[in-house]
Amino acid sequence: MATRTRRSQRRTEALSRERIVEAAIELLDAAGESGLTFRALTERLATGPGAIYWHVANKGELLGAATDAVVAAALAAEPAASAKSPESAGPAGPAESPEAPESVGPAESAGPAETAGPAETARPAEPAEAIEPAGPAGSPQDGIRAVALGLFDAIEEHPWLASQLMTQLSHSLWETVAPRIFESVGRQIRALGVPESSWFAATSALMHYILGAAGQNATNAASARTLGPEVDRARFLDAASTAWEQLDPDDYPFTRAVAGQLRGHDDREQFLAGVDLILAGITAALPAR
Repeated sequence: MATRTRRSQRRTEALSRERIVEAAIELLDAAGESGLTFRALTERLATGPGAIYWHVANKGELLGAATDAVVAAALAAEPAASAKSPESAGPAGPAESPEAPESVGPAESAGPAETAGPAETARPAEPAEAIEPAGPAGSPQDGIRAVALGLFDAIEEHPWLASQLMTQLSHSLWETVAPRIFESVGRQIRALGVPESSWFAATSALMHYILGAAGQNATNAASARTLGPEVDRARFLDAASTAWEQLDPDDYPFTRAVAGQLRGHDDREQFLAGVDLILAGITAALPAR
């Protein structure tokens, strides 16, 4: 009798909602949303569909629970938010050499150039001025960078997450995900001393940038994977940069000027630079104390 009880306890744990969501995340990571079916889930859990339906009503509920679980873990983690590590990997391969200048702006989604000219024709770009972190370690700014990086890394690790976040934020603002992210950013905005009348606008601006830029980075990574292993990140960016440098100087003077920064940029550093630009604007608008 004791043996049967122990087996029943193990089976209950294996079929808990948490275990089902964990298995769903594994399927989503492996095959995307199309790969998450109740048939595949029952096979992975070695159970029947009835046991799963006891915990989740349908695929939509399961996708929502998986999204919330990943977001909760990302926000609970404590990444080195202010450490702009030069060794961090880009979406399609390793980051470029440390001496490469850094680009500051939204994540690039430029496709591969049809014709890339010789690399020696490229004019060297002037180094971009580094953007200093918008606050000391442990400050509200640092807390916002931690939230931003946690979400950036989660979206990069789970390619399906970006589209699910957009779905949740567009159709289910009352569910857990949107308030969870908004609260994590908003508490830091309040701690910065932003007037209450500006809390919503400031938090929304940061939240839209974080999710939009991180989602674009994930899209770039997915697109790069379709190009095949022979097209690595360095070659892809070099071809795109060279194509920019060959644009008409009268029509594209600015794009030509920053083409060298496209070639050597690090996506993670660039993402954080964007966060710091928004924070700089928010703090500049704070009332004098």
